[in-house]
Amino acid sequence: MPSLKDLRVRIRSVRSTQKITAAMKMVAASRLRRAQEQAEAARPYAQRMERVLGSLAGRMAAMPGAPPLLAGTGKDDVHLLIVATSDRGLAGGFNASILREARRRIRTLLAEGKEVKILTIGRKGRESLRRDHGRLIHDSLTEIGRRRVSFEEARDIAQRVLDLFAAGGFDVCTIVFNRFRSAITQIVTAQQLIPFALPEGEAASGPDLGGAIYEFEPSEEEILAELLPSNLAVQLYAALLENAASEQGARMTAMDNATRNAGEMIDRLTLNYNRTRQAVITKELIEIISGAEAL
Repeated sequence: MPSLKDLRVRIRSVRSTQKITAAMKMVAASRLRRAQEQAEAARPYAQRMERVLGSLAGRMAAMPGAPPLLAGTGKDDVHLLIVATSDRGLAGGFNASILREARRRIRTLLAEGKEVKILTIGRKGRESLRRDHGRLIHDSLTEIGRRRVSFEEARDIAQRVLDLFAAGGFDVCTIVFNRFRSAITQIVTAQQLIPFALPEGEAASGPDLGGAIYEFEPSEEEILAELLPSNLAVQLYAALLENAASEQGARMTAMDNATRNAGEMIDRLTLNYNRTRQAVITKELIEIISGAEAL
């Protein structure tokens, strides 16, 4: 049985931990509000751009003059997997769910005889995947969006991907991240970036947005060649914003649970302390009474 001193030390330690987790919860809640506003503001633009490109690309995908970012390389041999995680832990299952999906995809692709290259965003993804698939990691980026996710960072990542694609480094590029739904719910999402995936239900007969037929100047080929690289940066930016909001939501929930658990542990330790103290007092009284009776 632990002594009274041990129990007092343990209670003080848990109370200190509770103060830390409560402070981290408040910080995460503040950051979540800003990150959620950013993610929700970026969604309409990213979705609309994807729809416009899908409408433009509907009848261009199978044509000989289609841009490489739309038509692809004609092969499906080398896959680039962008795994977007966080640099810091204490975020519940946020990183674990992303890494679980990434590992599943890696195993599936390797079993099919494909070559896999990994681009990790975030220290947690790099450290985890390096243990199992270190030889597959092509590049690793950290401290992305440390203060606030910026479009410049997404554009730099997109340029790295475009340079590798132009050099023949891969055939298909997919990003794995968490899409934000609420503070307690994040959806693991795998989105194909290259070649551009046509939205479901997009007609192959030509550009058609909302029932209206549009004529484009310059040609559709030139517009696609200009917009497809920009769309890659936009989709990466939207994914990073969703990931940032999901991280803060998961951290706030995890710290809230940790604070509650610390409170319950303090209650149990305090009860144990009081019982032990009462037992010590009772034992001392018995010894005093027994000594008095012996005299």
